[in-house]
Amino acid sequence: MADRDEARRALVASSLETAASLHQASIGACTRAVMAAADLVTRALAAGGQVLVFGNGGSAADAQHFAAELIGRFEKGRERRAWPALALASDASVVTALANDLGYEQVFARQVEAFGRPGDVALGLTTSGTSPNVRLALDRARAAGLATIAFTGRCAGLVVPVDVHVAVPDDRTPRVQEVHGTLLHVLCELVEGERV
Repeated sequence: MADRDEARRALVASSLETAASLHQASIGACTRAVMAAADLVTRALAAGGQVLVFGNGGSAADAQHFAAELIGRFEKGRERRAWPALALASDASVVTALANDLGYEQVFARQVEAFGRPGDVALGLTTSGTSPNVRLALDRARAAGLATIAFTGRCAGLVVPVDVHVAVPDDRTPRVQEVHGTLLHVLCELVEGERV
């Protein structure tokens, strides 16, 4: 039992140390990109635009969390108007209908086509940088005049041009998602600080 507890303590400590180290490495790798993303989101919201955010699996959950912070508020005491944001994986009927009828690659692109307008922001999360449905949606968004932001890990696979690419310098999905969560919170804080 003592050996098991020690192994578990070591795993917890190692995981936290790894996460802290990657957060530290992301300061240099991601700061400018997150600031640029905040500028795009701030400009869009100030002009009456919206944010469309999407990803698969854990990234879909991060997208929903980010949209909730924009619609609600990030920090208590910073009362403001609700900002329009849509998490495109949230409507199971839409996602499954599009996947069934048009193919899973189209589940976000088709919604970008339906809801996106020039001046809006499309923010796609893909830890690998290779999710076909995220890449296609970012491509469709850019063609339609939306500002585009990609949150990825360290990848060579993001071949779609975007306005801002936030690339966490690691390729392990859980660690990248942890940093994405922090950076999305920072993005919210930066935008709220602008008093849009």
